[in-house]
Amino acid sequence: MDKPFQRRGAESNTQVGRDFEAKAQFFFAQQGLDLTPGMTVEIGINGRKSHSFDLGDEQKKVIVECKAHTWTEGGNVPSAKMTTWNQAMFFFHAPPPGYRKILFILRDFSQKRNETLGEYYIRTNPHLIPNDVGVWEYDEKQGTAKKIK
Repeated sequence: MDKPFQRRGAESNTQVGRDFEAKAQFFFAQQGLDLTPGMTVEIGINGRKSHSFDLGDEQKKVIVECKAHTWTEGGNVPSAKMTTWNQAMFFFHAPPPGYRKILFILRDFSQKRNETLGEYYIRTNPHLIPNDVGVWEYDEKQGTAKKIK
């Protein structure tokens, strides 16, 4: 069966996400931050409802959303995927005060645009990103990450 919106060579997009979350968890563990998958926090603007963040630490009050999206094969913006980044920013507006908030993304550089997908997102959506959110890009080849905001 042809799956046109599935990453080439991937078992499933869900598996790509899970594998990336595991890489994020390993990276932060190397930095001395032991995060738990699927940490639930009560979030809300008017009232509260449970939301499961990809990773987190209740004691240290850290929440992480992971995104392993890439430019399209044609080098275009994956606009439908960007809506999930916007949704993550909304969730980062809504937890109780005191949480450290991290968007952990896959570093994907576009020769055509001369920027990474993360740099593109920050440049085009600064109005959506809360000031207290750190954006980290993970380089899969190097196994390293760098804070870009």
